[in-house]
Amino acid sequence: MLISRSFTELMFYRVSLTLSYQILAVTVGWHIYEITKDPLSLGLIGLAEVVPYFCSALFAGHAVDVMSKRRIAIFGCLIHAVIAGLMVVVSVNAIGFLGLKVQWFIYFGIGLAGLARAFLRPTYQVLFAQVLDRHDFARGSAIGTVIFQVSQVAGPALGGVLIAWSGIISAYAASGFFALCGVLSLVLLNIRQEPQQEKSPSMWQGIVQGLRFVFTKQLMLAAMALDMFAVLFGGAVSMLPAFIDEILQGSPENLGILRAAPALGSALMGLWLARMPIDRYAGKLMLGAVAGFGVAVIAFGFSTSLWIAAVCLLFTGVFDSVSVVVRSTVFQLITPDNMRGRVSAINGIFIGSSNEIGALESGLAASLMGLSASIVFGGAMTLLVVIVCWFVAPQLRSLHINHLHDKQTG
Repeated sequence: MLISRSFTELMFYRVSLTLSYQILAVTVGWHIYEITKDPLSLGLIGLAEVVPYFCSALFAGHAVDVMSKRRIAIFGCLIHAVIAGLMVVVSVNAIGFLGLKVQWFIYFGIGLAGLARAFLRPTYQVLFAQVLDRHDFARGSAIGTVIFQVSQVAGPALGGVLIAWSGIISAYAASGFFALCGVLSLVLLNIRQEPQQEKSPSMWQGIVQGLRFVFTKQLMLAAMALDMFAVLFGGAVSMLPAFIDEILQGSPENLGILRAAPALGSALMGLWLARMPIDRYAGKLMLGAVAGFGVAVIAFGFSTSLWIAAVCLLFTGVFDSVSVVVRSTVFQLITPDNMRGRVSAINGIFIGSSNEIGALESGLAASLMGLSASIVFGGAMTLLVVIVCWFVAPQLRSLHINHLHDKQTG
C-alpha cells in the first residue's frame, strides 16, 4: 500500500510533524480564546504565523534546492520542539512576565512555527519526488493525503482530550514529543543520493527563475489561484473555538471533534483516490470539488447542532481532498527536479499563507458581521471564485492528468 520502504519512512516523518503542529494549533487556539474571549484574537494567530512564513518562503525554497534536504527538515522539527518548550514555560507563568502579556509570547511561538513551515513545506515536496518514481506520483499524492489527514484527525482530537483531561501544559509537551519523533524519522529516512547541481544559481537568480517558471505556466497558476481564494474565503475552521463557545456552548472535546471532522472526510476520500487515481476530467472534478467545499461551508454556517456541524465540516474535507490531490499531482508532474524547492515555496505562499490570511479575514468578518453570517459569506465567495475560474482558466477546465504523465519539463 505504501509503495516502498523509503516512502513509508517519509510518511512516518509526516505523521510526526503533523501531529506536533496540529496539537500545537488546537491548544494555542483554545489558550488564546480562553484568555481573550475575542474572535479577532483567533484571526491574529493566523497573522502571527503568515508574516514570517511569507517573508522567508522564497529564500527557504532556494535553500531547499541547493542544500541538504534532510538537514533543513531536521532544523524545522527542532524549531517545533523549541516552540513547545516555550509554550510550556508561558503556561506555567500564566500571569505573564517581562512586562508582557501571555498572548504575546503565544503569538511569538506561532511566528516561529510559520518560519519553520517555510522550510518544511518545500522540503517534504522534494523528498517526496526523491523516494518515488514518476508514474507513482498520483498514487503517492493520494496516500500522502490520507496519511496527512489521518494525522489531522488524531492531532486535534488528542489535543482536545489533553486540554480537557490534563490541561494545556501536557498538550504543549505532547507537541514537543512528536516534533522530536519527526527528527528521529528523518535520521532513519533512506533517500536516493541527492543529485549534484553543475552550478548553483545565486539566491536572487534562483528566486527569479522559480517565479518566472510558475508565472509562465497557466495551468499551475490557475490551480494555485483557485485553491488560494477558496481557502481564503472558506476558512471556517479558524473560528471553531468561538463557534463552539457562542453557537454550540461546547467543551474542548467538541473542539477536537470539529477540528478533526474535515481531516476525516479528506482521509476517506484520499483512500478512495489511492485506489482509483484521477486521470481524466481532473480539471472539471477539481472545480466541482471546490464548489462543493463552498456549499458545505455555507451549510456549516447555518448549523446549530454539534453533529450537523461535524457532518458539514466532514464534507469540506471530502471536497478539499479532491482539489489537493489534483493540484499536488499536477505540480509534481510539471516541475523539474532542480526547481522543486522554489516552486513548492511559491505554491506555499499562494496556498499555505492563504490559510492564515483567511483566518484573519474570518476574524475580521466575524467581528463586523457576526460569526454565522461571516461563515456563510465565506462559502458564497468560494462559489463565486469557482465561477470565475471556470471562465478565465480554460486549461484548468480541460485538464486530464493522463496527458501529463509522459511530459518532461526542463
